[in-house]
This record gives sequence, structure tokens and C-alpha cells, in this order.
Amino acid sequence: MTKILMVCLGNICRSPLAEGILRSKLSNDQFIIDSAGTGNYHVGDLPDKRSIAVASKYGIDITNQRGRQFSVNDFDAFDLIYVMDNSNFKNVVKLARNENDIAKVKLILNEVYPNQNYDVPDPYHDSNQGFENVFKMLDEATDVIKEKVTLG
Repeated sequence: MTKILMVCLGNICRSPLAEGILRSKLSNDQFIIDSAGTGNYHVGDLPDKRSIAVASKYGIDITNQRGRQFSVNDFDAFDLIYVMDNSNFKNVVKLARNENDIAKVKLILNEVYPNQNYDVPDPYHDSNQGFENVFKMLDEATDVIKEKVTLG
């Protein structure tokens, strides 16, 4: 079983979308997909209503998700940790105990644009279009992730 974690700042916008999109593409009996935030601002909260709406528009229900904070234990619990931006990357890597932990952490858009280190923009203070744009970015990145984890 492959375990994949999606991480953003608050775990209400980008990482719940990434979790929901990838979950819709992979078999639940072969993969565990979860999400977390580097901050504790929204622990226990539903995803942002705009994330819920854009996911729903594409037939994905993320209303069963609740915000949680990333912890050191996630390095043991997950095989791959995809972060949404460079700030998340630094925050997660700061908690790493060793090189094995660090090796699990990847910028999600590097799957589409290798070694470019692009950020998925945080749409929290943006319009609905920002959420739509983020959905499309994550949809493309999760297509690549799906190919890698099902072929590899």
C-alpha cells in the first residue's frame, strides 16, 4: 500500500483539493491519500467552501475532510509527501529527522515542471477563479503522480 500526503499552509484550500483529486484517480485498496497543513489555524475545520465548490463542480466530494496539522509522525506514516509551495517545503523539511525524511518531500508542481520549484498559489485571498486555477494545476500534477505510482 502506497501512502501519499498532500501539504499546504492551513489544510483548507490547496491540500484538500490535491487529496480529493488524487483520491478520485487512485484505488482506495492500494493507496492511502491524506492532507495536512503546516500551520494549526484550521485544525478540525472543513475545507474552504470555495475548495468544496470547485471540487464538487468536477464531481469530487471533499466534505469528509477535516483540517489537521503536519507532524513529525507523518514522515513515518507516509511514503510520499507533496507540498504546495516552497514555504511549505521549508516548514516540513525543518521537522525532518534525517535524509530519509527529506527524500519523501516533493514540490507537487515539480511533477509537471521538473526542477522548476514553482508554487501552487494560495487562493485563500483570491477569487473563485483562483480556486479554479489551483484545481487545474493540481489536476495536471496528480495525473503525473498517478502515472508514477501505478507504474512504479
